[in-house]
Amino acid sequence: MAHSLAEIEDDALRLPPEDRARLAVHLLASLEETVESPEEIEKLWLAEAERRFQELRDGVVQGIPAREVFAQLRAKLRS
Repeated sequence: MAHSLAEIEDDALRLPPEDRARLAVHLLASLEETVESPEEIEKLWLAEAERRFQELRDGVVQGIPAREVFAQLRAKLRS
């Protein structure tokens, strides 16, 4: 049974956060040239998240409210 991209996106967005994260890891891993284990990918994502969090805490970068980010994305999708 074929599904459109929009249907798949809608279904994916209804998943609980943990399942969405797992799906995102698998999708990103499918784009990688070198295949790494899911555990290694998870470790790399956690390291990246910790690095970004530290940058926020140190004032190196400033956060953008999610509402603003999603509004910008919606505008881009409309254009």
